Formats: sequence, structure tokens, C-alpha cells
Amino acid sequence: MEKIKLEIIGMSYSQSQSGAYALILGEEGGKRRLPIIIGGFEAQAIAIELEKMQPTRPLTHDLFRSFAETFHITIQEVIINKFIEGVFHAELVCLDGKTEYRIDARTSDAVALSLRFHCPVYTYEKIMSAAGIVMDDKEGEGKAPKKEEQSEDNIYGKYSINELKKLLQKTIENEEYEKASQIRDEINRRKET
Repeated sequence: MEKIKLEIIGMSYSQSQSGAYALILGEEGGKRRLPIIIGGFEAQAIAIELEKMQPTRPLTHDLFRSFAETFHITIQEVIINKFIEGVFHAELVCLDGKTEYRIDARTSDAVALSLRFHCPVYTYEKIMSAAGIVMDDKEGEGKAPKKEEQSEDNIYGKYSINELKKLLQKTIENEEYEKASQIRDEINRRKET
């Protein structure tokens, strides 16, 4: 089967499930998107790596990378290989220098690891056809849908950019990664306007 390369388009708080996030993966060079609902911890792990934040202690995915590197194991690619009853499944294609191993993984963990190992993420046409959505150029021009500009529960809207940056650093130092991701989203939202 021919693989389709994916890239991270964006991530936002899920409006349909409390405490969950929507990770949007896009077909490289195409208009189709895979929206994947993931948990808060995995969303933080992905956001921290995307934003190049430095947590004070290694997170689980960072520990996995260090462990693998210690034993000379690399992840060559991630493949989202199944879509069963609305749930995406993935596998890590690993190499120890001699042998290739395929390890089942949750898609959210696999994407978080792909960022740390700088390896590509793929899926197959059958999955893209079954679960993908097509984005019109008019519907965000290939970008993930934005959260509402400033909702009533946006407590960070009253801070200046400099105050937000200081607050972001403090929340990272205190390992409050969910707050850090919300602050980062507010900073990014202001950069886009």
C-alpha cells in the first residue's frame, strides 16, 4: 500500500469532549485533514515539543527518547495504520541498526514521539478516505480552525504579551503544562491578528 505523508496542521481544545484536544494532521501538499481526538497529557507533550519549551524534568516521551537513544534504537517512521470504530491506531517503525521492529502505539503517543525523533508520520489512502475531511481554501486556507478569538473564559486576554511570556515561563517551571499551552495559544492568537 502506498503511504501518504502527514504533517501537523494544528491543535485546539475539543468542543465535543471535555478535557480533550483535536490534533489536526494534514496530507502533505493536499487539502485532506485527519482530525484526531487526543487526551490533555498527549496534547501537552506535542505542544511542548512543537513550541520548543524546556520542561524542568523530562516528560514520559522524552524519557522514552533517551532510553531508545541509549540503546541505539531509532524510530524511522510512524504509520497510522488502522481506523476501527472511530479510533485511530498507529505503529512505530523502529530500527536497532540491524533489525526493523514494528510496535503498536496510540496515535497521540506516536505523534509525540515522531516529533522527538524527527521522523515522518504516514497513513494509508483507505484511512484518509474513511476518516479524512477536505478543507476548502475558503475554510481557513489550509490552517486548523481557530478557537474563538476571546471567549468569556479566556482569563489570559487581559495580559500584555510581555506579561504572558513571563507567565508562560513560570508555568513551565512549575510544570503546569496545561496552563502553559493555554498561554501559548493566547500568544499565538495575538501574533496572527
